[in-house]
Amino acid sequence: MEQRVNIEKSFPEAFKALYSLSLVVVNKTKLTAIQKELIKVRTSQINACAFCLNMHTTDALKHGETTQRLFLLNAWRETDLFTAEEKALLALTEEVTLISQHGVSEGTYAEVAKYFDEETIAQAIMAIVVINAWNRVAVTTKLPVV
Repeated sequence: MEQRVNIEKSFPEAFKALYSLSLVVVNKTKLTAIQKELIKVRTSQINACAFCLNMHTTDALKHGETTQRLFLLNAWRETDLFTAEEKALLALTEEVTLISQHGVSEGTYAEVAKYFDEETIAQAIMAIVVINAWNRVAVTTKLPVV
């Protein structure tokens, strides 16, 4: 698969802005490293982004995530390997990623609000938005998995 346009070179200001936003999400949130990686991996699964899946499953393992949980992440509702807090975050991740289907339901938002304060919910939403943006860049430009 041949890579298409290189956005970092062709539109560096936008690339740098997205990268800067990513750094805020990575460095300035109350979410744990595992929570952030679950968001990134689950979003990348939904968006079929091989580049991001490769990167973030590797990162998740470095942060202590287990292979079993990563293998079962796309079926998280069917297992007790994820906490109720993680399941609420994963439901939010899916609904934001698939926003055009049904929006974010009241039930999902209420469940997330049981575990996270407004600041952390805002941070989670931004984390989901940022990985969706990266997925769209990588898939559209056919960013190669290395």
